[in-house]
Amino acid sequence: MMRKVGLVAAGAVVGALAMSAVAQVGLDGSATAASSETYRQLNLFGDVFERVRADYVEEPAENKLIESAIDGMLTSLDPHSSYLNPKDFRDMQVQTRGEFGGLGIEVTMEDDLIKVVTPIADTPADKAGVRAGDVITHLDDEPIAGLSLREAVDKMRGPVNSPITLTVRREGTAEPVKIKIVRDIIQVRSVREKTQDDVGYIRITQFNEQTSDGLDDAFAKISKDIPEDKLKGYILDLRNNPGGLLDQAIAVSDAFLDRGEIVSTRGRKADDVQRATARAGDEAEGKPVIVLVNGGSASASEIVAGALQDHRRATVVGTRSFGKGSVQTIIPLGRNGAIRLTTARYYTPAGRSIQAKGIEPDIEVKQDLPDELKGREETTGEANLRGHLSSEDGDEEKVSASSAFVPADEKDDKQLQYALDLLRGIQVNNRFPPDPSQGIPN
Repeated sequence: MMRKVGLVAAGAVVGALAMSAVAQVGLDGSATAASSETYRQLNLFGDVFERVRADYVEEPAENKLIESAIDGMLTSLDPHSSYLNPKDFRDMQVQTRGEFGGLGIEVTMEDDLIKVVTPIADTPADKAGVRAGDVITHLDDEPIAGLSLREAVDKMRGPVNSPITLTVRREGTAEPVKIKIVRDIIQVRSVREKTQDDVGYIRITQFNEQTSDGLDDAFAKISKDIPEDKLKGYILDLRNNPGGLLDQAIAVSDAFLDRGEIVSTRGRKADDVQRATARAGDEAEGKPVIVLVNGGSASASEIVAGALQDHRRATVVGTRSFGKGSVQTIIPLGRNGAIRLTTARYYTPAGRSIQAKGIEPDIEVKQDLPDELKGREETTGEANLRGHLSSEDGDEEKVSASSAFVPADEKDDKQLQYALDLLRGIQVNNRFPPDPSQGIPN
């Protein structure tokens, strides 16, 4: 009986799609041929679906077949359009909110083991005694060997106030250590700041709902630690920042701009244009700004870098950014999850498309690769992704991939050290500080 219900449901879906296609036919019949072909293709999908569910060597899960078909349709458009099943949709919402019920540890996969990178300060894991370098072997006495990093993280997250026991293997301790932790609300800190003597350093790792508030806090802490007459300027580090929420990228750009356009988006139709502009007030109070970017700086990061570069508010240092200049709209599908669909392209205030080209730094500074990475360090770039949206001016062939390597020790970080030297006047370059009069008209 269940198989028959599935058949009817699938047939209804295909039929509804086909009827939708027929409904698109104009009254003058001009679209008849195209709609007839669409109707035939939808029938073809139904035939293939039935053949798979009837004759495949093992009985397939029908919902998985439909999900895969939808995802295949979307991913064939470009690398950033996709189907989000209900669980993936919930995970995406957690990521963009920047807070969730969990433990407060950053973990990584190393030699097929889940290893603690660091416990986040003042979180349940930190207070319970989890240490950097701990290897997690069991969750509530269940072994996690064989789990992916994502599966392990999913198990560690959960409702606030619910307990979990971690069994860890710790260097220097012969016996496994059991640590009981009660989950709490964990906020993903996307903004981190520190003072470099006379320079304010701000690192943004992603653009989530906490980013704008985090930037306000960073400015407040830096101004408290460095007297205004001693502050040489700011370094805004966007390296390896994959992007995130558009409104947060706009807010970050606005924090450094007093007026003018920040970004525009242009969709499929000629009149489908939206623009975001800055409000009065520069939180950096006119101090020099250097933005660091590399091949891992994408999307929202590129919006910020492009806006500050076009207005000559900041000097961009590093290597060419990733080049993800497309807008993805999340379209909820009720209980069935959502689709992520590319609906527009981003443009900098000067009208430059970011897509498949990225932001070219004002001053290029390449990192020195360690011996073990020379010759095999992966480079990144939108133009290298299969099926990417093309650059509108056909300039992609001139774009080479850019490195995303950043040394762990800041003393070896050539891009950071060059930025510090520029702000302190140790290095001199005619592109720093930029001349605001050469920026776009406001």
